[in-house]
Amino acid sequence: MGTITLIATAAMGLESIVADEVRNLGYDCTVENGKVTFEADELAICRANLWLRTADRVKLKVGEFKATSFEELFEKTKALNWADFIPANAEFPVIGKSVKSKLFSVSDCQAIVKKAVVESLKQHYRVSWFEETGPLYRIEVALHKDIATLTIDTSGVGLHKRGYRVGQGEAPLKETLAAALIQLTNWTPDRPFVDPFCGSGTIPIEAALIGQNIAPGFNRDFVSEQWDWIGKRKWEQARQEVEDLANYDQPLEIYGFDIDHRMVNISKENALEAGLGDLITFKQMQVKDFSLKQPYGVIVGNPPYGERLGERKEVEKMYEEMGKTFAKLDTWSIYILTSHKEFEKYYGKPATKRRKLFNGFIETQYYQYWGPRPPKKVDISRI
Repeated sequence: MGTITLIATAAMGLESIVADEVRNLGYDCTVENGKVTFEADELAICRANLWLRTADRVKLKVGEFKATSFEELFEKTKALNWADFIPANAEFPVIGKSVKSKLFSVSDCQAIVKKAVVESLKQHYRVSWFEETGPLYRIEVALHKDIATLTIDTSGVGLHKRGYRVGQGEAPLKETLAAALIQLTNWTPDRPFVDPFCGSGTIPIEAALIGQNIAPGFNRDFVSEQWDWIGKRKWEQARQEVEDLANYDQPLEIYGFDIDHRMVNISKENALEAGLGDLITFKQMQVKDFSLKQPYGVIVGNPPYGERLGERKEVEKMYEEMGKTFAKLDTWSIYILTSHKEFEKYYGKPATKRRKLFNGFIETQYYQYWGPRPPKKVDISRI
């Protein structure tokens, strides 16, 4: 087929991390708010869906143009090469969104794009009716400041759905954000890793996947696996790469602690579902009881924020206990995500660095306390 344009969508604040992942796959990219765009071949659809840990989904860009009238939207949509991607038997629903654009009625925009695609495909396939009983090609029309971007979703279910979460708590952390929190640290697989507020185990599980270089999409399906123009051979090639690059022999020391024994049990079940049950140690524990003798470890935590009325004082006391407990870990690096504006005050120490991130719709800060670098290991074989 030649070169296609792909868009990896990203939550606000994670664009640069997604871009690093895209570059690590070997693709040059451009970064904008909420998306990372890159050009590649159809194999990239398979590889990006399997490997991107922090992207929300991967979309195929069909076209982009200015549209300030419904007629303009219809004609320019119809002129795009839809038949290059969508077969005659495809199911092709249209979703949409509009921000700061003259064409603000999303339902009207969706209907016009659907009609335009139908007319385009009618001309190509020389038929008058589409039963839409075949593979799914979900089209999106996204209008921003009168620029319409037309895409087809290649992922299906969002990429945060790894396939291992059989249970969860009240406010589970998205797997994509959990992976981003880990990638923003200085952790390497030869160092201890701890989540003292593990909840349903998402952060430790994502750490284990990263530690053994296991692709986050290894355990799930994608809608574009049914697309004939990509073909099963390319998906087999991409999945073989996933298997070849996984380092199942990498030893890991990963712990997940939680005050709630029910969440500890859920974490264990999720880790087993991910095939990582033997790699992560889960245990019921309060943060004030935390103690590990190993040096140069990394802590990544998503503690309660105290957003609910009546919880704030209790959470602030926990932050104080956390600060006192972690102060003893003089070689460790500590990373805490919270929306509490005065976290540093109660923790008792200003962060080395802060980074604004969004946990769903909640604006948070990622407080980073950098410990010293571990000493370089001496290769005794060279002495």
